[in-house]
Amino acid sequence: MDGFFVADKRHLMVVKLWRDPLWRAVFFQVLLILAVVAVVAWVVNNTLSNLEQRGISTGFDFLSQSAGFGIIQTLVAYDESYSFGRTFLVGLLNTLLVSFLGVIFATVLGFLIGIARLSSNWLLSKLASVYIEIFRNVPLLLQIFFWYFAVLGVLPSPRQSISLFDVIFLNVRGISLPWPELNAGMVTVAWVFVACLAVVLVLKWFMRSWVRNHQHQENNGQTLLFIKLAIKVAMAAMIVLIPLATSFLVDAQLQWEVPALRGFNYSGGLVLIPELVALWFALSIYTAAFIAEVVRSGIESVSKGQKEAAAALGLKPGRVLSLVVIPQAMRVIIPPLTNQYLNLIKNSSLATAIGYPDLVSVFAGTTLNQTGQAVEVIAMTMAVYLTISLTVSVLMNLYNRWVTLEAR
Repeated sequence: MDGFFVADKRHLMVVKLWRDPLWRAVFFQVLLILAVVAVVAWVVNNTLSNLEQRGISTGFDFLSQSAGFGIIQTLVAYDESYSFGRTFLVGLLNTLLVSFLGVIFATVLGFLIGIARLSSNWLLSKLASVYIEIFRNVPLLLQIFFWYFAVLGVLPSPRQSISLFDVIFLNVRGISLPWPELNAGMVTVAWVFVACLAVVLVLKWFMRSWVRNHQHQENNGQTLLFIKLAIKVAMAAMIVLIPLATSFLVDAQLQWEVPALRGFNYSGGLVLIPELVALWFALSIYTAAFIAEVVRSGIESVSKGQKEAAAALGLKPGRVLSLVVIPQAMRVIIPPLTNQYLNLIKNSSLATAIGYPDLVSVFAGTTLNQTGQAVEVIAMTMAVYLTISLTVSVLMNLYNRWVTLEAR
């Protein structure tokens, strides 16, 4: 009889736990995790078995082998004697370069087009609308081909280059620009400037927190305004005066290297190869069309009463836009803007269509074909794009939290 009561008690306990939503949710989640782990383990084991049967070696030892092929654009030292690990670094840096340039250009252009579309000027508004409808409805790959073959591909040879002020030269081999030559003192000044800028950003963050904690106190408005003004003046002085004083102490010198025609091509300065320019323009102009719509929707989300109230205070339209509308619209703009940044970075992989040496072209293309290490190469490439995307998302979320208006 005692055993019967004990079994009945356990049965009641199980029924009670099963009817508890919390315990039931935990049970199914654990079950799902076990199922996912089992599937992943099966896929990995099956892949390794197939590779072994075909005699394909695995591992990352190939990264130390000599690559044996050249790359037309590198941001670090590289030639055919360097390893496949170096090709990975070269491709990664080239991807980051075109992504960074694209994000900057697309953001500026997208904001201008988005604001122009809401302009009271009929012609300006219609031109912005036409731009958006054309570039967001034409496939990106076609736009890349357009810039590469139809625009840059028909430029003259180096000897007949198009010259702008005798310092910028456009030809079929790219765009040659003046580039600064930094001596050791100038490099020191640059690092000092970066350090001062970092300190100013940290101080600005502390000042923002301090103001939030003290702005609720009464009768301290003028004192608070004076402190904020003094801190801003100190920050500006830190950014300007400290690097300037450092430049005198270390004898910093800045000279510009202007491209010059030597033989069959221009040398010196900075050369932007046609592949980079075509990809940069196509990515920026295509993404800017979507960013413009994001900006337009964000501005229209701001209450009309806010604009009318700002205008009633005597603010001019430009001040109303910069001080009242845009700060409030950023809460709506930032989340979809993050998506556009991620799309631009991932779309940069289309570079392989015109031969720009990005990560996909150099590492997931040439390196994979020469080594046959498909699993490792593709896994590393996917991990890079995943890491970049997550990093951008985290930074944009931090910025979104920074600009979010706190309701009291």
